[in-house]
Amino acid sequence: MTPVWLSRLQFAFTVSFHYIYPPISMGLGLMLVVIGIIYLRTKDPKWRRMSFFWIKIYGLVFAVGVATGVVQEFEFGTNWAEYSRFVGNIFGSLLAAEGVFAFFLEGGFLGLMLFGGNRLGPRMWLAATAIVAFGAHFSALWIVMANSWMQTPAGYEILPTQWGMQAFMTSFSAIVFTPSFIPRILHVWTSAWMVGAALMLSVSAFYVLRKRHLDVATANFKLAMPFFVVFSILQLFLFGANQAEEVANHQPVKLAAMEGVWEDTSCAPMTIVGIVDVANQTTYGIKIPCLLSFLAFQDIHATVQGLNSFPQENWPPIRLTFHSYHLMINFGMIFVAIGLLGTLLAFWKQKIWGLRPVLWLFVLTIFMAEAATIFGWWTAEFGRQPWIVWELMRTSEAVSPNLVAWQIASSIGMFVILYIILFILFIYLLNEKIQKGPESLEDLEQSPVTSLPDTFRDVFRRRARA
Repeated sequence: MTPVWLSRLQFAFTVSFHYIYPPISMGLGLMLVVIGIIYLRTKDPKWRRMSFFWIKIYGLVFAVGVATGVVQEFEFGTNWAEYSRFVGNIFGSLLAAEGVFAFFLEGGFLGLMLFGGNRLGPRMWLAATAIVAFGAHFSALWIVMANSWMQTPAGYEILPTQWGMQAFMTSFSAIVFTPSFIPRILHVWTSAWMVGAALMLSVSAFYVLRKRHLDVATANFKLAMPFFVVFSILQLFLFGANQAEEVANHQPVKLAAMEGVWEDTSCAPMTIVGIVDVANQTTYGIKIPCLLSFLAFQDIHATVQGLNSFPQENWPPIRLTFHSYHLMINFGMIFVAIGLLGTLLAFWKQKIWGLRPVLWLFVLTIFMAEAATIFGWWTAEFGRQPWIVWELMRTSEAVSPNLVAWQIASSIGMFVILYIILFILFIYLLNEKIQKGPESLEDLEQSPVTSLPDTFRDVFRRRARA
């Protein structure tokens, strides 16, 4: 096991674990804003109870997300020093902007959102919640921007320095709007919104099965269902298709690996379910004729390049890319079917509340949604290999030169132990909050939810009354 392989394994493990939490933050943040708006319009107390409950969940998710997200930034220095040296002038500035402009905005208003529910008043509390939700999306924008530049680099020049060749920014707008950025950020945001809606559906269905908090659970279920349906449809049929077009134009070898296309093919079929036989260069499965050509080029007669049109040393790991991609799109199709079924049963004669198998299906939806987002991330990252920056720097050239295998292996073992403990703690606290459920308004009004000084409290009271 080489330092390069172990460094890739460590980064894949830590970033995959971290990526459990940002989609929940963005999706749940959006749903919290919707709940806050509904409460302002209706003054129905169940929506206020719902806000207090979900904000506690948000705080827990945010805490674990921050703790696991910092790790990747340190790994760029410890494991990927050559990469950081080569593109630090571009990549580092985007990560710094995420911290300065997005993370501090989100973190700055997080305290008001978590502890200001009984003091700020509904309007100001909603404003704080909206700013936190915006900050989470703004943070994702910079991260995806940096990653998109790695996928389709633009707006740079390579110049010699005393430390060797380095990439320098020539056009900030070209780096921001690199060809893959817009399709990818829309894909990421929509998947996160779907995860947030899935979490609400899962917990609401659990309460209905347990016959607890039924007024809140049924209202929350009906609120989240249309969002889940719309986002799952947009993800599968609009933003997923845009991704296929972008990959076909700028990373054709990745598209060939995603679909297991070996030879240049006109009217190329899309594999729905299948397996890839690398040794015999054959892909087996259920295929829809010409669909891949249509999605990639809007022309059923267009030719999709096969893997054999590219040097084998530039092939990504085909099995990992193929199966990650198909797991993602298969989950996407399942989400559309589940959403349409749930909508029919929830809004037509209220039949869903007595159908326990269907409710259990919705309890499991959040786990499937999280898995789908991780498989999508794997597709993007596995498919980029062997490049860390597409056709500019290979992953094998990016690792820190002084690393030895035992150092990385021991750190991987440490991360595995720590993350297992952290995940067990997260699940324990999450389960405790879900089991407790939404509190009554009387309990909420009596709970100490803020430690702001009296002068600030008075200001917030006056503004809330106004």
